[in-house]
Amino acid sequence: MTVWTTIDSPLGELLLVGEESATARGGTALVSLSMPGQKSGAVVRDGWTRDDGAFADIAAQLNSYFEGGLTDFAVEYAGGAGTDFQRRVWKAVDSVPYGTTVSYGEIASRIGASRAAVRAVGTAIGANPVLVVRPCHRVIGAGGALAGYAAGLERKRRLLDLEDARPSG
Repeated sequence: MTVWTTIDSPLGELLLVGEESATARGGTALVSLSMPGQKSGAVVRDGWTRDDGAFADIAAQLNSYFEGGLTDFAVEYAGGAGTDFQRRVWKAVDSVPYGTTVSYGEIASRIGASRAAVRAVGTAIGANPVLVVRPCHRVIGAGGALAGYAAGLERKRRLLDLEDARPSG
């Protein structure tokens, strides 16, 4: 069963979508976390059930993150999302520590892709269905330039500022 809720955040209202899971903390595996105006963001669909309680754990983690108290999320993602290449990219993004940034080229290198694959890496990062908790905001352009963020560069700046990781450029 697909469940959803919204929570307020400094970035605007966040839409959380999940699936019931016997192994996830709080019983819900996260499928999507999106923001208003986000490219390809989730929208509530017929047949989904609003269940604020199902997301109590992730909501608490997000609140702690936005207050500066949490640096690493403990979230179970619902399986099956993305291609094999996307999942490899997302795993590399998940390993970027709080307060740091890496380039798209570095992510390509970490997954064993060629420099020519940087554009494909950027596309995979742009398809990240769980913004904030999978820290694609920590991936920047060559030379420290802010580049690409499905929810907009202003939100990317705000997340990097929160983590005191804003690059120059």
